[in-house]
This record gives sequence, structure tokens and C-alpha cells, in this order.
Amino acid sequence: MHHPPHPGELLRDEVIAALNLSVTEAASRLAMSRVALSRVLNGKAGISPDLALRLEQAGASTARAWLAMQANHDLWCARQHAQPPVRPLQDAA
Repeated sequence: MHHPPHPGELLRDEVIAALNLSVTEAASRLAMSRVALSRVLNGKAGISPDLALRLEQAGASTARAWLAMQANHDLWCARQHAQPPVRPLQDAA
């Protein structure tokens, strides 16, 4: 599986830049701080359910789509690290 982009990159490049919005203006329209939005756009913070709903309300796709992108990114990142040994929850019969 390829490395899925952080959804903040897509938000930055495909939505905010495409609409010629500044980070400050986009943050204002999404009712959040510029710093918080900047962290998402730079991949330092994830798309939260709250932000996903705000993006949906602002007309930028659906909340489920944003959360799915974030989950795909997070799962890919988790798979890049060694996981501890795990045993089945139910013993084999």
C-alpha cells in the first residue's frame, strides 16, 4: 500500500489554495484559530471529527470522507512501526 497523504495537505492544496484563501481567512470561515488550522495543513495535527463536520458545513466534501482520509493515513503510519506481539482473544477450540 502506498503512503496516503495527510488530509491536511489535501485541504491546503485542493481546497484552500484552489479557492485563493489565506490560512487566516479559511480559519475564520471555519471558526477556528489560525494556529490550529495551520497545524492541520502542515500535517502536525489530524482532522478531528469536529473539524470534519466544519469542513462539511463549509461545503468541502463530507465529514465521513475527511475522517476516512485521516484514518487511512493514521493506519499507514501505524503499520510502519513494529507492533508488540499480540495473542488471539479467543483460544482455538
